[in-house]
Amino acid sequence: MSSITLAKRRVIPGFGLTMGFTLLYMGLVFLIPVGAFLLYTTTMSWETFWNAISQRQVVASYKLSFGGSLIAATINLVFGGLVAWVLVRYKFPGKRLVDALVDLPFALPTAVAGIALVTLYASTGWVGQYLDVFGIRVAYTQLGVVIALTYIGLPFVVRTVQPVLEDLEAELEEASASLGADRLTTIRRVIFPALFPALLTGYALAFARALGEYGSVVFISGNLPFRTEITPLLIVAKTEQYDYHGAAAIGTVMLVAAFLMLLVINGLQWWASRRHG
Repeated sequence: MSSITLAKRRVIPGFGLTMGFTLLYMGLVFLIPVGAFLLYTTTMSWETFWNAISQRQVVASYKLSFGGSLIAATINLVFGGLVAWVLVRYKFPGKRLVDALVDLPFALPTAVAGIALVTLYASTGWVGQYLDVFGIRVAYTQLGVVIALTYIGLPFVVRTVQPVLEDLEAELEEASASLGADRLTTIRRVIFPALFPALLTGYALAFARALGEYGSVVFISGNLPFRTEITPLLIVAKTEQYDYHGAAAIGTVMLVAAFLMLLVINGLQWWASRRHG
């Protein structure tokens, strides 16, 4: 009887207290601000809301923000996975330095990153001057926006996939090879299913981070209306013009769209874990 009682006891007590603090913290930091924001949006009439979110300039910013975020997250999905693979599976000189550089976008202020990207990719920059010879312009173009969003999203994929790779036993790959599977089959049947949920999580985090990015993009984009103007910049501009209803309407669209995208990706992650679990 005592063993059953001990088995039901939690190793770390205080679940009720910690759960209360968790709910309080989530309420103060997330639920109350977001709820107040959505409640403020409901004070607008449907006509006012629709006019604010359907202007040509706003729609153009949606296309750039969502399209650029999807492209950047996809790039990070591929190359972030490769970086994580190299850091986990290989030993090479300077490995710790490379591993530390992955976290640089976390530590570097986004405004500093934007200035650095402009300095690097402007037509007179270290890299931009050579690209300009071939007619490739990065600074003040949509390509520059994608590069900035890729830069700030890389660590999310690498740091999400890396621990899963570290826990993936090499014996599984050896067993696959011993059964006659080639490398491509081993990657497709053994490695990829184990990494798929982590890749989806990293993709979702990179996409969400890119969607709300502001500091690093405004410097390299040039903020040209209908061309390189992102939606977060429009929200800031509306706020500076005291058009709080317009800013709230555009922000609501971004919030709902990002939530739906994350919901779909998390659903795919849950499906993948259940299928390969």
